[in-house]
Amino acid sequence: MALQTFDPDTPKETLSQALNEHGAAIIRDVIDADMISRMTNEVMPFIETTPMGADEFTGRQTQRTGALVARTPTCRELVMNDLILGAANVFLGPYTEKIILHLTQTIYIHPGNRAQTLHRDRLAWGTHIPQSIEPQFNTIWALTDFTAENGATRCIPGSNKWDWDKRGDPEEIVQAEMSAGSVFLYSGSVLHSGGENRSDQSRLGLNITYTLGWLRQEENQYLSCPPHIAKTLDPELQDLLGYTQGNYALGYYSDPDNKFEKYDIVPPEMALGRKPNSAFEASALSAED
Repeated sequence: MALQTFDPDTPKETLSQALNEHGAAIIRDVIDADMISRMTNEVMPFIETTPMGADEFTGRQTQRTGALVARTPTCRELVMNDLILGAANVFLGPYTEKIILHLTQTIYIHPGNRAQTLHRDRLAWGTHIPQSIEPQFNTIWALTDFTAENGATRCIPGSNKWDWDKRGDPEEIVQAEMSAGSVFLYSGSVLHSGGENRSDQSRLGLNITYTLGWLRQEENQYLSCPPHIAKTLDPELQDLLGYTQGNYALGYYSDPDNKFEKYDIVPPEMALGRKPNSAFEASALSAED
């Protein structure tokens, strides 16, 4: 089964439906050369100090660089891309009140790196989340062209509906070949992996993923983007990082420094100098009145 490919003006509902049905899709030419250049220039100094992977899964000839919201302004724009964020909210909306940022990471696959083992990203939580609940909406932005030769992401469309112990056959694997500026969408349940780089050029992708507001994130955003950095960001991005409650009584904190004399239970926004932005977060304050 070939991957479906969409234009950047595709409705978010159509993209969500494609992921529900097939687990993966491509949107062509979402960002222009200027944004690709800015993102690459901002992240490359951090990539240059990133070690290669320690095993075959992370890639012995692959560099994986994170903390990109804190490090790169352009990544913040991509995290907040209207088309992607809209589709992510539609796709994950049936299972959560809010979505949050799960991971930011560039994946730089160099010549000679072997193909990664096919896997499902949702297994970060083991098999504890019922298969009927989809926990992830994932993206890989192509910062260079993705080709079959340079390690374009592999996946098996439709495997998001398989039993978890089914692995698939080699002839069922397709690759997300796409031009720089395009983005590969895939769910947490679909089988996928980085491809083998048989070329003489390195392949650079940007992995940005979203998850349910009541789950623990793969990349700990409160350490990767701590409050002294997060308070400089737009409130919408702060919320995506997780500096907001996921629901009533989910994610408040008690201030150990007693900065708020009147309250002991406070919503995360107050750590960034903001007031709560929803009724159930405000209730954490009113409960103390």
